[in-house]
Amino acid sequence: QVQLVESGGGLVQAGGSLRLSCAASIRTFSNYAMAWFRQAPGNEREFVAATGWRGATIAYADSVKGRFTISRDNAKKTVYLQMNTLKPEDTAVYVCAASLTLTTSEREINYWGQGTQVTVSS
Repeated sequence: QVQLVESGGGLVQAGGSLRLSCAASIRTFSNYAMAWFRQAPGNEREFVAATGWRGATIAYADSVKGRFTISRDNAKKTVYLQMNTLKPEDTAVYVCAASLTLTTSEREINYWGQGTQVTVSS
């Protein structure tokens, strides 16, 4: 059974940083593209960042470009999201996702994590 377990969320002041991790129990982890989505209260879930199988192909939402960095360690079956210069509008539940093709669309996601809360205070 595939599991994606996020960690690293918390409360941080605006301008601060957090690093999220997502540990995957996928046997063929390196065959999957990995992504982060987020959902703020009252909002729909939105794409944040994605990385291809080897980490060479990467996509970001315009709202996080230059501030967030996605990376992966296939040996550890883990994907990371380094978040710098955080803003109050980044407050959301951040969810890890796995897909067989690199995608920014939640319709193409094969597996979802449970999410980790990130709260940015002003």
